[in-house]
Amino acid sequence: MTSIVIDRRLNSKGKSTVNRERFMRRYRRHIRRAVNDAVNNRSITDTESGEKISISNKDLSEPFFHHGQGGHREQVHPGNKEFDTGDRFKRPEKQGGSASGDGEASDGGGGMDDFEFQINRDEFLEFLFDDLELPNMVRKDLKDSNEFQTRRAGFTSAGSPDRLNVVRSLRSAHARRIALGGKDRREVRALKRELREMEVSPENTDATRAQALRDRIAELNGKLKRLPFIDDFDLKFNNLIRVPMPSSKAVMFCVMDVSGSMTRDIKDMAKKFFFLLYMFLQKNYKAVDVVFIRHHAEARECDEHDFFYARETGGTVVSSALSLTSEIIEERYNPKDWNIYVAQASDGDNWEADTPKCTKLIRESLLPLVQYFAYIEITDRHHQNLWHEYRSVESDYEGQFAMSHIRSAKDIYPVFRELFEKREATA
Repeated sequence: MTSIVIDRRLNSKGKSTVNRERFMRRYRRHIRRAVNDAVNNRSITDTESGEKISISNKDLSEPFFHHGQGGHREQVHPGNKEFDTGDRFKRPEKQGGSASGDGEASDGGGGMDDFEFQINRDEFLEFLFDDLELPNMVRKDLKDSNEFQTRRAGFTSAGSPDRLNVVRSLRSAHARRIALGGKDRREVRALKRELREMEVSPENTDATRAQALRDRIAELNGKLKRLPFIDDFDLKFNNLIRVPMPSSKAVMFCVMDVSGSMTRDIKDMAKKFFFLLYMFLQKNYKAVDVVFIRHHAEARECDEHDFFYARETGGTVVSSALSLTSEIIEERYNPKDWNIYVAQASDGDNWEADTPKCTKLIRESLLPLVQYFAYIEITDRHHQNLWHEYRSVESDYEGQFAMSHIRSAKDIYPVFRELFEKREATA
């Protein structure tokens, strides 16, 4: 039988973890709104910490049932001499004594402050990346798979008590009792028929024979009762086996423009976007590689530290980064084994003669291999030549190629959610 253990111990400071989770599920909408507001006001290095959540007192109120005035009542409402239908009148002035806010002190009134509580880092990240996923991810080959799924595979005569199959065990016990006691039950039925025939004709009854029949029936019934109801031999357990599952390995290419046209503010917004992406991959996926590529006139692969903090700059040749991405995929990431993703951030400015080359590389070298390509243009000006060139790619590869525009820091998180939100599966 399955054992169920309910842990009713309190966590630190006497707060029940179960109650906290229930509370957070109930006010999920308010907490998520507070997290959305908080992420835009944080620096890159502060995005991983927790957050103080404030919920208005009016949002905590609950509807309730109460008894109203019963029966039939008649009321006469007086009219007025000051207003006609459609007239507008001023809002009543506030009375003194509000619970919080600006204003002069008063000797009356009452109220309640907003409810505030703290969420930790894990809870903050859970709400931050709620309902997000890498689009178009598919299961790949079984090669080098380290993922397993437990499946039922019939029954076995040995196993742990929690895997005991009660129905199958009782069925086996019943069959055993029928097999071992079938001969004796047939003999009991035959003896009872003979005894009833003697009782029907008492004049022909042999008392000695009748008593012998009764003794034999009692002996056989006793033998049948001594058969165990269930035996160790009858126990059947669910047999569970581990089946290797196709791996869902993925690689994300983070491609960032660091050319001279990228101002410090634009670079900071690009870094914040990629930092959100990096945390999202670490939080939600185990088997995901991240490849960092910086480019100006030339592109190079770098580590996480250099990607976010290196200071080199130069001209703008975007195709150098796309060519390097294609080369790395060919050398290290076979599309048969990997889900491949690319996220490119730029201000959209590129050397004019290089822009058609970028489109050709994306169409012919990258999109046949990748699951999803996201382009983010970061500028408060009009769209640049790279955006207009990519428009044709977006229209031809809807669902695989996506574009979005970031004008200011407050657009980073909404754009991030738009690019990686969960999508309905298509048949």
